[in-house]
Amino acid sequence: MKNLGVVITDGVGFRNFILTDFIQEAKNNFDEVIVFSCLPKIVYDNFNLDCKIIELAVFEETFFTWFFRKAKEVTHLQLHKKGNFGILDNLNITKSKAKNPRGFATRIIHKLPSIFHSEKLILKYNQLQQLSFQSNAITKEYSDLLKQHRISMLFFTHQRPPFIAPLIYAAEKLKIKTSAFIFSWDNLASKGRMAGNFDFYLVWSDLMKQELLTFYQSVKEEQIKVVGTPQFEPYSMTEFGYNKIDFLQKFRINNNYPIIFFTCNDASSENDPIYLEMLAEFIVQKKLIREVNLIVRTSPAEEPTRFAHLIKKFPSVIWNFPDWSISRAGHQEAWTQRVPSISDLNDLKSLLKYCDLCINVLSTITLDAFIFDKPVINPVFGNKANGMFDDLKFLDYHHLSKLAQFDASNIVKNEKEYLDGINFILEGKDNKQEQREDFLKLQIGRDLKDTSKRIAKTISNFGEYY
Repeated sequence: MKNLGVVITDGVGFRNFILTDFIQEAKNNFDEVIVFSCLPKIVYDNFNLDCKIIELAVFEETFFTWFFRKAKEVTHLQLHKKGNFGILDNLNITKSKAKNPRGFATRIIHKLPSIFHSEKLILKYNQLQQLSFQSNAITKEYSDLLKQHRISMLFFTHQRPPFIAPLIYAAEKLKIKTSAFIFSWDNLASKGRMAGNFDFYLVWSDLMKQELLTFYQSVKEEQIKVVGTPQFEPYSMTEFGYNKIDFLQKFRINNNYPIIFFTCNDASSENDPIYLEMLAEFIVQKKLIREVNLIVRTSPAEEPTRFAHLIKKFPSVIWNFPDWSISRAGHQEAWTQRVPSISDLNDLKSLLKYCDLCINVLSTITLDAFIFDKPVINPVFGNKANGMFDDLKFLDYHHLSKLAQFDASNIVKNEKEYLDGINFILEGKDNKQEQREDFLKLQIGRDLKDTSKRIAKTISNFGEYY
């Protein structure tokens, strides 16, 4: 039997691989498909997937597992920090001054890799991390599930969450082949180590393939396949989104005015409320050359409480609070348990399709807007000198430095540039269509259409290598 296990780790994986046609395409290529879910089973009730759904017991790290995982990650960051600001920045973020066991351990962990760092040492830490699972009851439970369902290939929809590591270990011990989809455009060149090692890797583009070979020196080229990403596939599917009339009615849009779509990151992006308030004041003070509709979408990773004062202050602003319900409380990574609805995907696709300008602080939504050929303004006023949260530094991150190099969006660094940039677009002077197209080709290496079919077929073909 050729049975595929699909590991859904979080709400984004749910959107990418459950709300699309992936499960059906996987069933076309395998005898049976079993979903191993790190989300509660109930979130699948309204979807006719016609396959088994297994809710995995929640794994929580022991101190020793955490220690070796952290040592692996810090060593990886130390090894690749030279000439890579994003990795250096994340290395500094992992440091701790806490006066507790983990704080003291973190300082010890940082001392050793500053002297000794190599791919061989990273693999050794990974081995020690995996050995820490061998007598764990949940690991035994995972192993029994893989044997019970006769899994021949285990596909992970995200490569980084630490709670998937014991499942990787169980597959390794049972000699089950594993594959992983690289989750986001910044994961390889700016983030820490993966949760474990996989037999095969699916990446967005040739750029991401090269990044994987650069930052994971033990991975061979034949283990990697470029497949694009299902993250944007719904934009090419007719079943998602609203027609123009329904959209205008749902969001109470005045069709005589252009639409500015402002999207927020999570609370780690501290300047979002500042940029939003400045934009709302531009409108109130009649500084824009035209009347506009302003729609604000908050982050699905958090409640919108930090914008409460702006909701009250600017009643004319239209708000879109993402419909991502919390499926489980008390999880070690709470944001992973937020699950999107189909209606939310309809909202997002329609907002992108019908807006005239998208504004965000260097988030992935920049790519979403480019797919609809919408101009984007990225405000980054904060730097080390002016006392604001330093968001300007993110332009030195590998993936975002390329955005600046391609000149695909309008990156503004002060209030005047911000106002001028908005008015430039409202005047109909958008001149970056070609740059947007070129940047998308760099980041997304395959067509959006049939991405799920392509990924399912690629995973099926992996079995032919061994």
